[in-house]
Amino acid sequence: MELLEKELYEELTGNILPFWIDKMQDTENGGFWGRIDGNNVFHKEANKGAILNARILWTYSSAYRIFKNPDYLKMAERAYHYILECFLDKECGGLYWELDYLGIPVNTKKQTYVQGFALYGFSEFYRATGKPEALEMAKQFFYLIEKYAYDPVNGGYFEAFTRDWQPIEDMRLSEKDANEKKTMNTHLHVLESYTNLLRIRQDSEVKVAQQKLVRTFIDKIQDRNTNHLKLFFDENWVSKSGIISYGHDIEASWLLYEAAEVLNEPLLMEEIRQKSLEILEAALEGLQPDGSLIYESEGTHIDVERHWWVQAEAVAGLVYAYRSSGDKKYLNKAKDCWGYIQKHLIDRKSGEWYWSVGAHGNRNFSEDKAGFWKCPYHNSRMCMCLRNHGFHMFHPMANK
Repeated sequence: MELLEKELYEELTGNILPFWIDKMQDTENGGFWGRIDGNNVFHKEANKGAILNARILWTYSSAYRIFKNPDYLKMAERAYHYILECFLDKECGGLYWELDYLGIPVNTKKQTYVQGFALYGFSEFYRATGKPEALEMAKQFFYLIEKYAYDPVNGGYFEAFTRDWQPIEDMRLSEKDANEKKTMNTHLHVLESYTNLLRIRQDSEVKVAQQKLVRTFIDKIQDRNTNHLKLFFDENWVSKSGIISYGHDIEASWLLYEAAEVLNEPLLMEEIRQKSLEILEAALEGLQPDGSLIYESEGTHIDVERHWWVQAEAVAGLVYAYRSSGDKKYLNKAKDCWGYIQKHLIDRKSGEWYWSVGAHGNRNFSEDKAGFWKCPYHNSRMCMCLRNHGFHMFHPMANK
């Protein structure tokens, strides 16, 4: 365990966090550059995504909260102020989806997914700094999600809206997603944002919303026959896809456990502890002999690519499973997956991680090193998982 702690700490503070500090700050137009491609080429005129900026806010707020490095605080503050200045829709509320490189909105749709990440970032910034205005922003985004996205008839949250929160035809997060009214992915990240809000504000409205969300996962999203999570739904919770996403399964397994933990209800906690392990075991159907976790499958089609974020979530999920069960097999699998990451995914020359590795060990240079979806969130969170999961803090001064 001590070696794993040390290696994760060194990866976080020696590679991932410095990469974004040194290479991604847009000193010309504010905020952060929109893209570095897989060949480490800057694209200074690339559009800027709200997801990237909200995830930077969460990452560096969390890192500062744990390690108290002032460089991390500067990054968190930079993200916080840029989001408020450029991404925040001061007229209709919520964050715009996308800006051009100058900070001008080019896609004003309101994706519930990104409103959840904004809440996640604001609440973590408050945890790190204690600034009242950050708490107010977190509260505002909770009420905004509940006001506009919540489905009072069938429960759960609708996927996307126009700028002024009217129904929209194209609700997809990306081109690869199904155009459906409700998705597992959006519910997962609203769940984690409400978990973080409850850490700083034990408000009855937030607790009720979180209780409903947890039950939605167990009653609507988890497939009772396979324990995998269904991904896309119509408004009546009819499943519209047969895809199995191993990364989302394992990510949900530990985020659900966290969600129940902050509610502090013993009966619910025990139920979710069992459900969490069921979902994790289903995800491990995609685990390979080399310790990695493949991407997804649908019927007989299997996508064996090893994506960076899936491996990061595998380590975090397995560490959490060890914590909740005490079974060392999960810790050993986490170490195996970390070994795969060290060998195949970390770019030790230019920094950060490659997007993915193919079936034959070939690294994917066609996708971004940093960009709209390639953010310091999954891998940084993995590196901080031992600290946040109640193990010994892996900062060198933690026990002094």
